[in-house]
Amino acid sequence: MEQDVFVRLHAREGEEGAVEEALREVAGPSREEGGCLSFQTFRSVRDRRLFYIYSRWVDEGAFQRHAELAHTVRFLERVDALLDEPRNVSRTERME
Repeated sequence: MEQDVFVRLHAREGEEGAVEEALREVAGPSREEGGCLSFQTFRSVRDRRLFYIYSRWVDEGAFQRHAELAHTVRFLERVDALLDEPRNVSRTERME
């Protein structure tokens, strides 16, 4: 079953640019993964320190593999140091 994942990231004051850069760097390699159906990044228009990732995976296993790959691990280590609150990750399935 496909898995949709939402990630909320809130940058510390002054770290918005670094978070945006980290997102741009991880997006390309993530989109190239075999199990990735979609990987999109967003920035809030009202709070410029607030970012989101929305990704779709062929199944839970594909997302789990993504979470263990070097580019993802590097991104998480880098971005977690730039946030003023813990990242929020929601793994979901569609209700259709």
